[in-house]
Amino acid sequence: MSFFKHWFQSKKIKPTERSENLAVNTGTYVTSSDLIGLQQQARKLDLGRRSYASASTTGSHRSRFRGRGMDYQESRLYQAGDDIRNMDWRVTARSGKPHTKLYQEERERPVVLLVDFNQGMFFGSVNALKSVVAAKTAALIAWAVACRGDRIGALLITEGDENQTHRELPPKMGKRGALQLIRELVIHSNPQKAMHSTSHHTSLNDQLKRLRHLAHPGTLVFLISDFYNIDAETAQHLQRLSRHNDIQAIQIVDPLEMTPPPPERYGVSDGNNTGILDTRSKRGRKRYQQFFNQHHQTVTELMKRHNIPLMQISTADDVLLTLQQSFGNTTRRASVASRAA
Repeated sequence: MSFFKHWFQSKKIKPTERSENLAVNTGTYVTSSDLIGLQQQARKLDLGRRSYASASTTGSHRSRFRGRGMDYQESRLYQAGDDIRNMDWRVTARSGKPHTKLYQEERERPVVLLVDFNQGMFFGSVNALKSVVAAKTAALIAWAVACRGDRIGALLITEGDENQTHRELPPKMGKRGALQLIRELVIHSNPQKAMHSTSHHTSLNDQLKRLRHLAHPGTLVFLISDFYNIDAETAQHLQRLSRHNDIQAIQIVDPLEMTPPPPERYGVSDGNNTGILDTRSKRGRKRYQQFFNQHHQTVTELMKRHNIPLMQISTADDVLLTLQQSFGNTTRRASVASRAA
């Protein structure tokens, strides 16, 4: 991102420093115990619950997502109340009696997360770094997937040596899949690792291309990023990916990307170069606001063009509560509402 790359630079912490206070700061680092501790909270999420359906639904996934899928099992005589859309017209014509098809829901549906840890994600003005929010978001989704008995895999993006810019995790079942992801989230979300990386640029498009090979048809895909590296080529990858998969985009943002800071001169750095951000003038504040407004609009339009739901999670937000707004357990919400009434 143009203005902010490293929280440590703004705090004047040298790359080699890691004080005891910093090491235990949960807004800066995540630990395995932190992410494993989210397992119970993830039970409040239901990844099959999205109300704005734009595709047919089957099985237990009552949502815009296609669902796990259904396998044809057999045909039987039509009974009152059967869905006419499941009529088996061939058997009906051959036997002279109305028959309907029966389907068996597939046992599991893989879920794959793309988690972007580019250097711009290691920034946060309140509560936590964007990298921490991304890691917690991914862990909560992983545990929610594990609770459903589905497989969870991931593609993690980072910046560094050319051969170390991504980590692929093939989908694994349940708790094993969640734990393998957590181990990698702790490593890749470490800000010290990011600050010691080389300047090799990680292309989001290259990783989306890899994702198309990792996410087999029927996979539910979550894209977790700040989406600053998108362009015209990104649209092509999303179009191809969405042909056979359902996608949910989660944009990680910071309050300073929504509203300019108080009028002042601020020292900023991208990790290599330094500069001054001056928001004292109306012109400076206007340019600041226009830059971020344009970015958010570009991300929104890109996802809308490909019918990809987009949600934002801020570094000022409670990650679980924000996810619950879209993936909350509706049964639990109904129970709470009835008790309140």
